[in-house]
Amino acid sequence: MAQKHKVVVTRQLISEAQTLLEAVPDLDIVQWPSEGPAERSWLLEHAKGASGILLMLSDKCDEELVQTAGESLKVIASFSVGTDHVDREALKTRGIRLGYTPTCLTDAVADLSVMLILMAQRRGGEAIAKVVKGEWPKMPWSPLLMTGPQIRGSTVGFLGFGRIGQATLKRLLPFGIDRVLYSTSKPGKPVNEDHFGLLKEGTIPIEVAKDWRHLAKESDIVIVGCALSPSTKHLVNAEFFSEMKKLAVLVNIARGPVVDTDALVAALDKGEIFGAGLDVIENEPNIAADHPILNQPRCVLVPHIGSATIETREQMATESVKNLLAGLNGEAMVNEVRL
Repeated sequence: MAQKHKVVVTRQLISEAQTLLEAVPDLDIVQWPSEGPAERSWLLEHAKGASGILLMLSDKCDEELVQTAGESLKVIASFSVGTDHVDREALKTRGIRLGYTPTCLTDAVADLSVMLILMAQRRGGEAIAKVVKGEWPKMPWSPLLMTGPQIRGSTVGFLGFGRIGQATLKRLLPFGIDRVLYSTSKPGKPVNEDHFGLLKEGTIPIEVAKDWRHLAKESDIVIVGCALSPSTKHLVNAEFFSEMKKLAVLVNIARGPVVDTDALVAALDKGEIFGAGLDVIENEPNIAADHPILNQPRCVLVPHIGSATIETREQMATESVKNLLAGLNGEAMVNEVRL
């Protein structure tokens, strides 16, 4: 009888993905019995002798975990688009493969990007708060009451212009934006992939920014969509905000630490920018009610819900299982990080 592969799964999964996993006869499945986060001690205890681990964004895959699993470990399947919670070098040196789920989030995150732009420009969070607090009766109409900039005629700047950035642009074109600037990990270099044929159409100017300063100065909307790395941590900082237009808004759908939160609060306080829409923030989810960002009426913060559509989460779950199984069997993954 063939020896079973031990796999560790750090959450209960959506039924379709769970069925796919349990249909494989030669797996010894060890699974955290809750939809809540697995305890680190539990993960380390059960990782011993595992051939594969399916984990979430909140589960750190580091040298300790890899060492604990031992030589049997073949694959890490991450239920996420980001992989900054994974020590790539620890996997690379041992020949362990890494699967992730970047493509199925594209539509959901692009939709949310547009929502955050509108909320930031049209002061959505501030307006809702006034209604909830019962302040609407004290707001007599005036020509400039609750006004903000609009998308039409805007220059949109993308810090990072991959699949999600390009999908966001596709959604913004019908709003009548005028121009696009974008930057990549290599300043001044164009993107390698035109995912939706937008760069070839020539409907509006789409230009590579000379550098971040050029992008900050020219953009009415700045969308942060780059990966988090040592070079991008606090890329959007006090100096960046000082270059932005006073009626510009910032949207972050990437990773919280790309934006210096203290600098963002200061920029909003000083009126250096008009507003912000954030799906992510430094130190999330540990944002208490007295956090300074929550005192900023023109900053909309939602709790990292970029992928939170039913369809997207189902696809992420099944793709994670497929990546796990492919890694165990030496087959092609749906999406694999090349280490």
